[in-house]
Amino acid sequence: MPHINRRHALGLLGATATLPLMRAPALAGTRTIVGALHFTSHAPSFVAFERGYFADEGLDVEFRFFQAAQPMAVAVASKDADFGVTAISGGLVSLAEKGAAKVIGGALSEEPGIDGQKILASLKAHEAGLTAPSALDGRTWAITQAGSSFHYMGSKIAAKEGATLHFKPLQKVGAIIGALKSGQIDAWSIVPHIAKALDGAGKAKIIGNVSDYLPDYQVTTVFTQAAIASGDRPKAEAFLRAFSRGAADYNAALVDKTAGEEAAREMVKLIHKYVYADKPLEKAEKSIRNGAMRINEGAALKMGSVRDQLEWFKAEGLVKPEISEDVLVDKSYVKIIE
Repeated sequence: MPHINRRHALGLLGATATLPLMRAPALAGTRTIVGALHFTSHAPSFVAFERGYFADEGLDVEFRFFQAAQPMAVAVASKDADFGVTAISGGLVSLAEKGAAKVIGGALSEEPGIDGQKILASLKAHEAGLTAPSALDGRTWAITQAGSSFHYMGSKIAAKEGATLHFKPLQKVGAIIGALKSGQIDAWSIVPHIAKALDGAGKAKIIGNVSDYLPDYQVTTVFTQAAIASGDRPKAEAFLRAFSRGAADYNAALVDKTAGEEAAREMVKLIHKYVYADKPLEKAEKSIRNGAMRINEGAALKMGSVRDQLEWFKAEGLVKPEISEDVLVDKSYVKIIE
């Protein structure tokens, strides 16, 4: 496959298996660029880095941070990053169709009984009657880009409520937060550590839960360059093993809370290096704990949710109708949950 540079990748936008028990041969400090967001939901990567799990696998990891999902997909496709952990976007699907990227695992998930993503209303909209998702008809809904996870969630929520939404692309999460605070947009959905912080500070109002509309939503996935997925399996497997160890630590400390309070405090301190790092730990801790959502054990992938997302992209005309799930996903790496 020819090399796809950043310019080309930007132009493109518009069975069950388990990870091997035997370790691959040492990769000897292989430089590995990992795409991430400054979100609590990216904690497994941070844990794997800080606790040496990547190093144990021979991966010399460097993080590259983004403010939206589609630019991360571009970076992976253009070989500016080796792995990404974020939501499926229309851009990622299109790049997979071009043979540049591949989903190889699952990460953040909505799960019954675990506090998840929230639906927010601006104070202005809330005062005007937007106090529940049933009142969304005719409102503006913030998205980063067309085909983003925010677009998908808003569309699914609107469909179940029989509402028409006006989607407003603002490119970056920070810009959306500013627009929500100032009342320039009416509604949005986001992970709990951001939603609860905005609600608690009196800057927005939580009016519902995404899980009420998408109870088994595979919010984020692990993806890589197609060339790595097909031609450098040891590296991909090493990444998934280290990531899964990080996820196990994170779930035990903050989601299932089986590791004890001391482990929870240590996990919060670790995550604080990457999330709300500009705030004192004592102020950031509540938000970090509030953001604890399930990360799939062993990077298992909820294929039913992925399939639903792919069909939505097709129905919206955001990707080619002939793209199959096998074009997007390599199912040979992790457990597939139907």
